[in-house]
Amino acid sequence: MQLYGPRFRALHCCTDQIMSDALSQMELTASQGRIMGFIARQSSPPCPRDIEEHFRLSHPSVCGTLNRMEKKGFIEARPDQHDHRVKRLFLAPRGMECCERMHQLIDAIEKQVVAGFTPAEQTQFSQLLDRAIRNINKEDNQ
Repeated sequence: MQLYGPRFRALHCCTDQIMSDALSQMELTASQGRIMGFIARQSSPPCPRDIEEHFRLSHPSVCGTLNRMEKKGFIEARPDQHDHRVKRLFLAPRGMECCERMHQLIDAIEKQVVAGFTPAEQTQFSQLLDRAIRNINKEDNQ
């Protein structure tokens, strides 16, 4: 019987360490990096509640994290145009620069993970990962 868990964990730890080292050089924590990536991927500026729901974090945790990110110049919180009680989150120029660097690093990590794979093996690897994710999601939804 194959033991996949230790392999999943080893791959995650290796890639996570590379990303954590790069984020610390940019004065970001891993959770701040994930939040910044979330903000960057949204089609419209999210509000703190969106972050709470997406990451399943408490309101005080999100507020503290966002305040630190804003003080460091990564994000800007601005009142919503239609409801001034709601703040919308935008990447500041420093945040946009860091997101670009994170994307470049992610691309480099992904290339390193499949180094030596043929194009067919890369396609198969991707398909197998997708299937494994679907299998786990089926279990979660039952």
